[in-house]
Amino acid sequence: MDQVTKPAGFWIRLLGNLLDGIIVSIPLGLIGFLITGDFDGEDPITSLIGFIYAVAVPILWYGYTIGKRIVGVRIVKVNGKKLGIGAMLLRVLVAGIVYGLTLGIALIVSVFMVVFCFYIKEENK
Repeated sequence: MDQVTKPAGFWIRLLGNLLDGIIVSIPLGLIGFLITGDFDGEDPITSLIGFIYAVAVPILWYGYTIGKRIVGVRIVKVNGKKLGIGAMLLRVLVAGIVYGLTLGIALIVSVFMVVFCFYIKEENK
């Protein structure tokens, strides 16, 4: 594979993640309801399935998840090579730890940084 020359922007990646969340959470919520009879979202089976989806699908589908495929971006290593289990586990675990420890504040800071950098770039044109 070729080296990555144009990484996807923040907003398109966010949209892919949101689509994944919607597309995956609805069936998982229904599965959890059928298993437990409750929509509380604390079912460990559906959490495990969600984790497996986040790790395995990009490995098996050349860096795509359903949401990323819809928006036309994929996950690759910086050198463009195919993802492995170690890279995806590290990616999912680190993201979960960062967002979990910061209670989602890291995502908000990322959004503001992207908007600020875009604004500065437009001002300097």
